[in-house]
Amino acid sequence: MARYRNAVCRLCRREGAKLFLKGDRCYSDKCAFERKQYGPGEHGQTRKKVSEYGVQLREKQKARRIYGVLEKQFKNYFEKAEKQKGVTGENLLKLLERRLDNVVYRLGFASSRAEARQLVSHGCFTVNGRKVNIPSYLVKKDEEIAVHERCKNSPKFKELMEAAAHKTPPSWLQVDVEEKRGRVLDLPSREDIDVPVQEHLIVELYSR
Repeated sequence: MARYRNAVCRLCRREGAKLFLKGDRCYSDKCAFERKQYGPGEHGQTRKKVSEYGVQLREKQKARRIYGVLEKQFKNYFEKAEKQKGVTGENLLKLLERRLDNVVYRLGFASSRAEARQLVSHGCFTVNGRKVNIPSYLVKKDEEIAVHERCKNSPKFKELMEAAAHKTPPSWLQVDVEEKRGRVLDLPSREDIDVPVQEHLIVELYSR
């Protein structure tokens, strides 16, 4: 499976915003974006004039990097959002929020979406009692996401659950830290999605 293998802190600096790609490190003094709030590379501190297309492209790249999806995947999500009723940009973000790896992260069962994606791929979660190892699986209303029995007592999950006890999931999700499970109470609305993305710019980009 193709994936980004370079330093992810460079992505935050490239987009000029904290994308919280490294979990707890992003909240500490070690955060590269806090120390170097300019673009990576030799010409990172050079001020550049950005075109309208450039602004739209950066917004698309920001959304893609936050959710950790590849270019072709992202375009497929956009095409699916276009076919749904409602506002295309909002539909796009709602689809991305429903990815299983994102839901695991939102429940507090992983410190970052990248870690959630890895845990899901390793078969550490079940959906309605059935093991699902596909990070892009789209959760549905009333589905239950739980830590797989073989992973429940691992030191890693004990550590994650201790951290999850201090986190508050979005209103469309419910979590039971003691039982290591969560439930999808409803599908997310735009108000529930706190990612720093202006989705209308992404729609304008694909409408060119």
